[in-house]
This record gives sequence, structure tokens and C-alpha cells, in this order.
Amino acid sequence: MDARTGLPTVGMIGGGQLARMTHQAGIPLGQSLRVLAESENDPAALVARDVAYGRYTDLDTLRTFAKGCEVVTFDHEQVPTEHLRALVADGVKVHPGPDALLHAQDKLVMRRRLAELGLPVPPFAEVADVGDVLRFGAEHGWPCVLKAIRGGYDGRGVWMLNTPESAQRVVPELIASGVPLMVEQCVPMRRELAALVARSPFGQGAVWPVVQTVQSDGICVEVLAPAPDLAPGLAAEAQQLALRVAHELAVVGVLAVELFETDNGVVVNELAMRPHNSGHWTIEGARTSQFEQHLRAVLDYPLGATDLVAPAVVMANVLGAAGPPEMGPDERLHHLFARFPDAHVHLYGKAERPGRKIGHVTLFGERMDDVRARARLAAHWLSDGEWLDGYDIHGGQGE
Repeated sequence: MDARTGLPTVGMIGGGQLARMTHQAGIPLGQSLRVLAESENDPAALVARDVAYGRYTDLDTLRTFAKGCEVVTFDHEQVPTEHLRALVADGVKVHPGPDALLHAQDKLVMRRRLAELGLPVPPFAEVADVGDVLRFGAEHGWPCVLKAIRGGYDGRGVWMLNTPESAQRVVPELIASGVPLMVEQCVPMRRELAALVARSPFGQGAVWPVVQTVQSDGICVEVLAPAPDLAPGLAAEAQQLALRVAHELAVVGVLAVELFETDNGVVVNELAMRPHNSGHWTIEGARTSQFEQHLRAVLDYPLGATDLVAPAVVMANVLGAAGPPEMGPDERLHHLFARFPDAHVHLYGKAERPGRKIGHVTLFGERMDDVRARARLAAHWLSDGEWLDGYDIHGGQGE
């Protein structure tokens, strides 16, 4: 509890952009967000007042950090489960709890639990040697998807195995390096969706409209809210599925359920138990952002409204360019706002390097095609200082 304000202190383990945006969401609520960062250059450490520094893998650091916090939550899911159990044993309120969070940390545990619940998941198997993959491929067909059971994001920790020969090349080397592996069927999908929900300890749930996520090289580049041309029945099915997962796993906070849309409905791909890239659009595009909602949930406040503020909302990630842009970020912002004064920009304070998520931009309006085109142009301009449509910053549309 903050002695000056009488309001609870929320501790967030991890100092990345999710902690940065959660801190920003807490300011209007009078919340005091305490951040455990690894470096003074972490995105959240650049803006938050109450920052501790240390490794999230060190239990003593976590115990010291948690003192005085009403609740501890996460910017990422990499904190060792045994450390979280120790904090709970010490009487620390941890949301989501270690039993829930394990399903976002361990893909095999998640697949097994969801299968037990009868929820739609692709066929899968644990991998002890290359023979397991070869037998799986023979039964379920090629290609197969090989995944690291723990870790991995933005396309990392995922290998597409197109043939038995590719499995024989890739799998033994990974096993020799100690990577725990699983294999699953490559899902024939129409597109990728995400259902974002929140749940409080009281059991109240809230759900945002289902969105479409667009990937490039394993990295999310766009989020379209709501998912265009998604049948209302399938949207409701995805939302109910996500709410059921939150209930069955006793998730507290924001839960993102990544989904594949197929000819037969939706299939669960991944879970994230924290604010998620697929929900960044909610900052300006929904009545309550995912970051404020996460704070409300972990503090057991009543949850906020999740309605869209416009018929179409698009978030586009700003990625580090392949080469150094000619213009600095300040000049790029200047020209962006001159062309798109309604763009909402979030830059994370990260050093620019190729393919790294350094920010995002959100626009909204009446027509999805128009909003998407403008968001894509804005994000690409902020990335490398070039307009994809040949726009001339000095004189409008180029020749």
C-alpha cells in the first residue's frame, strides 16, 4: 500500500513495453506500479518512478521486490514456477497464480490440459527422439510443426518440418542441445485470430471483440478489430472458449487465446496470461484498455466496458528497419502527424534494430480497408522513413 495515497501498489515483474504501458494505464487510477527491471534502459524503467533492478530468476530478488505490494503480476511468463510457488507460500498475492501461469509457460502442459477439457487443439505429441517425429508425421501427415515446449515467441522456438528428411536434420541437433520439444499437426487455416478476455478473482469476466492478427516471418505486424467478415456465431464461439479457458485454469488478469480459424471452426494455438500484442489496439480503440483492465482484474476491481470506439480499429507494429533510416525518430514523427493527424503512436524507448518491435501505431474509423491502409503506411513510415505509396513529404503524392 502506498502510504501517501492509500492506494494499493501493484508489482510487475519485467520492465518491457507491456510494463511501460501498464504503468501509463495506472496513472489515471492513482495506482503506484512497482517494476522489476533488469536494466535502467528497459522501456518501463525509463518512465516509472518505483523501479527495482535484478534478475527475475533470483528468488531473493523476487522476495525483496514483493514486499509492500498488494499483488504481483507479470510483463512476461518466464519467472520460474518454483519461485512463484515460494512467493505464494510466503503469503504474496500472485496473479495469475503459478498453477495457471504454468499453462502459458509450458506448451505441452497447456495442450494436455486443453485436450482434457475437450477444447479444440491440433493433434500433438511429446518428442524424446527423432523417431517420435517420424511416427507422428507418418500418422498425421507432413508438414509438421516442431515447438520448443518452453520459451519461444515471435516465431522463435518453432520449426516447420516439411519432410521426414527435414526432421532428421533438425530434431537430433535440438535434442542434443537440451531443448525440450513437442510436435503438432500443421493446421490448415484460413487466418489467425485472437480472443482477449479478462477475469477477476471474484470470477467476473470481460471480453473484447475477436480480432484478426496478421503475421510476417512469425512476427505480428497488424491487428484488425473486429476481425473482418467473421461470422457472428464463430466470434461468439471464440469468446466463450476464451472465457472458459480463463475459468477452468483460474486465470486472474488478462488472457489472450491465439486461435486458428479453419473450415471447421477455431483451434487453439497459444495462450498468454498478461497484456498481449493482439490487445494494444484497446488503448485508444476500446472503452477500457487491456492494460487498465489487467490492473482492475488483479486488484479485484469491477471490470471495465470493452466496446469498440469505432466500427474499425487497426494496430500496426513498428519494427526496426533493415538499415539505418535517413531520418531520426523525431523527424519521422513530425512528418507522420502532418499526414495522419489522427494517428496514435506508442514508441517504447527501445534501440532500433532489424525486426525488433520498437512501437506501434493505432488508427480507427468507419471502414476497415481505409483504416488498415493508413495504419500500414504509418507503421512503415515510422520504421524506415519511406512511404509505401510513394507519398512525397515535401509536396504530397509523388510522381
